Amino acid sequence: MSEDLYQILGVEKNATKDEIKKAHRKLALKFHPDKNLGDDAARERFKRVQEAYDVLSDEEKRAAYDRYGADFEKIRSSGWQPGGGGGGGAAGFDGLDLDQIFGGRGASFEGGFTDFFEQILGRGGDAGPQPGGPRGGRRPAGPQRGSNVRHELELPLETAVLGGTTEFYLQIGDKNEKLAVTIPPGVETGSKIRLREKGQRSPNGGPSGDLILLIKVSDHPHFRRHGKNLELTLPVSIAEATLGAKVDVPTPSGTVTLTIPKGSSSGRRLRLKGQGVKKRDGSAGDLIVELQIQLPNTVDEESEELIKEFDQRNPVLVRQNLSF
Repeated sequence: MSEDLYQILGVEKNATKDEIKKAHRKLALKFHPDKNLGDDAARERFKRVQEAYDVLSDEEKRAAYDRYGADFEKIRSSGWQPGGGGGGGAAGFDGLDLDQIFGGRGASFEGGFTDFFEQILGRGGDAGPQPGGPRGGRRPAGPQRGSNVRHELELPLETAVLGGTTEFYLQIGDKNEKLAVTIPPGVETGSKIRLREKGQRSPNGGPSGDLILLIKVSDHPHFRRHGKNLELTLPVSIAEATLGAKVDVPTPSGTVTLTIPKGSSSGRRLRLKGQGVKKRDGSAGDLIVELQIQLPNTVDEESEELIKEFDQRNPVLVRQNLSF
């Protein structure tokens, strides 16, 4: 998180929760992948906006970020708390920025901030030798939590809408592990799923970090998603469009019958209520069906004469309102 999170959301550092929420909503709508199909820059921007909001909307994370900047997650995961511990040595640093203490080198220290403090001050922050402790006053470091891992998981639209179990492989350390996750119905690009203790293993016997799955929904050959609604372009014949018809249409909950009114032109939009994306709270969007008249590639001479006769008997002024 090298980029300033407040700048990502376009708010001041003293912004209220409501201001942060409004800024996030505005940017999430602007850069949402569904509105910027094929735009990798917009997708990346949407991801950064989500990550910034995840931190700044949480009081504890925001406080840690305000104090330590981009390295706050490393400090949080190390188990060290400002002003805490068994001794008074570490508490003396509570009012300082870590970059001031370490001269800007804290983030590159391999063992993490906890090990840095322990090498200088001893475990718990006591500067002097500990009675009964190891030579030199240092005690062994306690178990540390492993690092969190972020992984982009691409899902087909069917799984994102209906939910279900999906399997994937992930490289954790030196092992390529097969994992399974249950996808709740209604997830969309930008959603996050956290798998507890499925991240990097602890270096010294502590709990593993978490695995954070960043959801990306792949395109469907026929259906498009807009929020809770789904859209489908439905091919129809000249006869179906002219005379009306009842046709079968696939939906997430199964096949339903759609009534095409007489005299429907290409581009007419029909709505199937409640046949869109269903949420866990029981609400559901709609399926919007856009008609597209499908013409035959070739017609015989007799059909051509019939079409000409039909056109003469049923004249339509199709371009009378067309202007620049």
